Amino acid sequence: MRCKDRILTCVPYSAEAAPDWAFDGSSTGMASTDNSDTKLKPVCVCKDPFRMEPHVLVLCDVYEGGSNKPAKTNNRHFCNALCEKYRDEEPWFGLEQEYTMLDVDGWGLGWPKGGGFPAVKYQFSYCGVGAKYIAGRDISEAHARCCLYSGLDFEGTNAEVMHACWEWQIGTSVGMKAPDDLWLSRFIMTRVAEDYGVDITYHPKPMGMLHPGVGMHHNFSTKRMRSDGGYQFIEECIKRLEANHMKHMKNYGNDEATNRMRLSGKFETAPFEKFSWGIANRKASIRLQRNIKEKGKGFMEDRRPAGDCDPYLVCGMLLETCLGGASSSSSKSNPCKK
Repeated sequence: MRCKDRILTCVPYSAEAAPDWAFDGSSTGMASTDNSDTKLKPVCVCKDPFRMEPHVLVLCDVYEGGSNKPAKTNNRHFCNALCEKYRDEEPWFGLEQEYTMLDVDGWGLGWPKGGGFPAVKYQFSYCGVGAKYIAGRDISEAHARCCLYSGLDFEGTNAEVMHACWEWQIGTSVGMKAPDDLWLSRFIMTRVAEDYGVDITYHPKPMGMLHPGVGMHHNFSTKRMRSDGGYQFIEECIKRLEANHMKHMKNYGNDEATNRMRLSGKFETAPFEKFSWGIANRKASIRLQRNIKEKGKGFMEDRRPAGDCDPYLVCGMLLETCLGGASSSSSKSNPCKK
């Protein structure tokens, strides 16, 4: 992630009021030096928890200079087209962002120096309390307060299975609100940790194969899934997800190889290449809560995305696979056609 500051004579309290801007795309590897101006188009505004009122944070779409073509990394354009098409379906997303705190030397925060490992059983670190079992609570608490101040749909946080590994939750939110808030909350986390001299990593397997991994579970539903009789439609969507399993897996992380390391079938994960689903099964690709079948409606949890995935890409692909693609003109921007 990157950021830069702009001083204005009035406060843009909405994306429509915020001015477009530009940056040097050649310095970020997103443009050539002879055509480096890359466009920033505001899409979301929230309160700045660091400078506070009247300052704001502005989340932007990135477009190639001299055109209205989204940059190659701009998966928001793809997701937004699908959210707009299926607006009447009221897609809901709930995102569970896991992450690991590292000391400035690259080793786990609170882990023994010199490459040592915590002498703690993992079941005691999950939702743990006490310095023996967790590390970094002050950072997690500061991050939560910042996200709440900014007005994000921030729903909670907990210590995860691995020492110095945590999670926060965004949503359930309608449409683009969830992935937008997730990216803003990632930025806020990076800024908070910067003040503590701590590095945040979303790498799916940061400490190697003998330790738990880092994911971002996506909870997803549509109006039809949440309505009476929606369980049958959920099952239909699961069949579509199974038929497109490897297409999703190739786009469910920053790097396919590292998510493959995470999805080993161990530490409550499903194998990378094998699709599965089940009721209350945390080793399944898609998990349904027990009461969903009892009520005959609800949502699904996709447990496959890596911690470093792009939520715009994952949310968009869930919509595309379960409901269908966007219009022919918009589908050209789909980065996942292959």
